[in-house]
Amino acid sequence: MPRHIGIILDGNRRYGLSNHLTGFEAIYASGADRLDDLLAWCIDLGIPAVTLWVFSTENFDRAPEEVSGAMRAVENKLRSLCNNEDIHRAQVHVRTVGRLELLPHSTRAAVQAAEAATRDYHGLELTLAAAYGGREEIVDAVKSYLDAPERRDWPASKAAAALTADAIAEHLYAPNLPDLDLVIRTSGEIRLSGFLLWQSAYSEFYFTDVFWPAFRRIDFLRAIRAYQQRKRRFGH
Repeated sequence: MPRHIGIILDGNRRYGLSNHLTGFEAIYASGADRLDDLLAWCIDLGIPAVTLWVFSTENFDRAPEEVSGAMRAVENKLRSLCNNEDIHRAQVHVRTVGRLELLPHSTRAAVQAAEAATRDYHGLELTLAAAYGGREEIVDAVKSYLDAPERRDWPASKAAAALTADAIAEHLYAPNLPDLDLVIRTSGEIRLSGFLLWQSAYSEFYFTDVFWPAFRRIDFLRAIRAYQQRKRRFGH
């Protein structure tokens, strides 16, 4: 059984179009509503960690009304998590990673509320990647490494010589998050688009044509089964 699953939540807009949903908030809410089911499946299977790509840095280039609708859907879901009895019963720990300063103030407030409500929990680790880009994470990790107090006065040559893969890993957005075992992408697109590039070096990948809002338990189990049938080599 994979211990850490990452999911690229793709296909919201195409699902909305095919189901005649009107308004971007309603379209993205249809995907946000799938989160409750996913968490129940992960808890039932004993999966310790799941990371969901909610919104990328590139998504901010979309039409302002779409970005606003998506942000409102994210905010509503985050606030609902605070009062979700299943979340508290299972002690789901929520955290959000990315360039969070790019999020609207109201979205950041919802992020902080969800994290505060689950801060002391040690159950399923739910990580939401918002305003996230894989390249940006690595750039930010290197900047954080160089900005550490003990290295601020180092010449560039000394800092470069001391830089290691482990050092970068220690400065990622969530350094204690284990590497991904399985990455699932919905909607039929066969690419990573920058999702957790560092953490997915030895991941198994599963692509499905199902749009994220229509993703079912059977689709999730098929991804798990495909993972279990593969022999992981970790570069050997």
